[in-house]
Amino acid sequence: MTDTQATATATATATALGTNPTAAAPAGVRTAADVVTPDLVARLTKGVTGSGRTVNHAPFTGEKLADLPESTPADVALAFERARAAQRVWEATPVRTRAAVLLRFHDLVLERQAEVLDLIQLETGKARLHAHEEVLAVAVSARHYGRKAPSYLRPKHRTGVVPVLTKTTELRQPRGVVGQIAPWNYPLELSVGDALPAFVSGNAVVMKPDTETALTALWARDLLIEAGLPAGVFQVVIGDGPVVGPEVVRHADYVSFTGSTRTGREVAQGAAARLVGVSLELGGKNAMLVLHDADVEKAAAGAVRACFSSAGQLCISIERLYVHESVADDFVARFAARTRAMRLGNSLAYGADMGSLVGPRQLETVTRHVEEAVAKGAKLVAGGVARPDIGPYFFEPTILDGVEAPMAVCGEETFGPVVAIYRFSDEEKAVELANATAYGLNSSVWTKDGRRGHAIAAKLRTGTVNINEGYAPAYGSVQAPMGGMKDSGLGRRHGSEGILKYTEAQTVAQQRLMPLAPSFGMDDEKYAAFMSLSLKAMKALRLR
Repeated sequence: MTDTQATATATATATALGTNPTAAAPAGVRTAADVVTPDLVARLTKGVTGSGRTVNHAPFTGEKLADLPESTPADVALAFERARAAQRVWEATPVRTRAAVLLRFHDLVLERQAEVLDLIQLETGKARLHAHEEVLAVAVSARHYGRKAPSYLRPKHRTGVVPVLTKTTELRQPRGVVGQIAPWNYPLELSVGDALPAFVSGNAVVMKPDTETALTALWARDLLIEAGLPAGVFQVVIGDGPVVGPEVVRHADYVSFTGSTRTGREVAQGAAARLVGVSLELGGKNAMLVLHDADVEKAAAGAVRACFSSAGQLCISIERLYVHESVADDFVARFAARTRAMRLGNSLAYGADMGSLVGPRQLETVTRHVEEAVAKGAKLVAGGVARPDIGPYFFEPTILDGVEAPMAVCGEETFGPVVAIYRFSDEEKAVELANATAYGLNSSVWTKDGRRGHAIAAKLRTGTVNINEGYAPAYGSVQAPMGGMKDSGLGRRHGSEGILKYTEAQTVAQQRLMPLAPSFGMDDEKYAAFMSLSLKAMKALRLR
């Protein structure tokens, strides 16, 4: 099929399914050449350790976006050497001074968001509103840790083994140099957003962003330096994942990774071999449950956000929809109507409801999952076709009904704008089906009864559960931990766990007046009797 034929077929199919085919960029909107200038690339890549050259591309067009430094294993080693030297000075900086850097960064991100929104869109292909989610997430995280880090990290007095006689303090020491491997799908939030608590706790970071979205991460580095972060504390290395990634793991004192479960296992093995800690946020096959008493209109609108934000290329987006049979027909009709009305767009402006997939690999996976499901009997409710008339990697938001095993879309993570509908009559069975996956990252429950929603949430084996929304409330509540169960990862971001993971706990105990040994003329037997009596007394007095 020629490109012209493909475009005509896609447009005809879109018209038949009711999907809005309009994607023309408004007059006067900025282009990639306007945003990614040679001067910008030179400024952002200054100080990046790389002796080779590589390029990244714009999903909206598939064309080259920028020429970037490429790091070798020797370059990675040099980046860690520089980071270690800078970290020793940074660690000695008072925590409130470090925290002030995050608060200044918060202000700069909001003031200069137009710059990074352009970069995020150009590097990921997502709609501008979805790019703005990253700005919000990073600002909230910077504010939270800028305010709360001193209390999270301050020395904690603990009850000693013998109260009064033993003074015990828990200290939090930085791990050293954190190796961070960041993904392409949320290049601002999942790069610098994860690095902020590492910095404020006294660590340096060597980050390997995905090459295709490196400019966004480099912009964040540039802004953090402007906010007062010493340049040496934040090193960036760029290159092919299988080459550069293992080198980051080989040198790091702690590893932070966000990506696929398969690669996450390899990262965990590499960290374990060196006995260094690791946090992993991995894949998901997230479920949304629409109960019989849900507000169907609100649930349908929420499903659009939950399933198609960032073209479904969000670890916590919904790919499985379980709907009670009593409201299923009404829900599907409303959800499909909203999905067909979505506007696909490729301009650096607000207005589009969904953007592009990031590249050919994602397009191939999405296309394969949809075509196989339809070939095996699934019904196409909305979408289902690529849109080369808009851009090389656009694919319409797609709803499938009648999906069953062994269709790949039933159990595998699609990571695209595709969702399958499943009907249920029994809530317990729906919970069982939602949990019947190797993943456990996020889930969603829709009901007018808050008590029922919380009861269902407690039964779902996912790290976060959202009631009457898809993903944003739990993720945005940064005082609470966020992460995955089962094959969706290890560790948590956000809250106390999100910062304390970048520290080593150290206990300092000072013994006073008498040793923990026979003394004051006691022999061993009398000392043992004295200590046994002391333990009983402490239990009675509820001292421990």
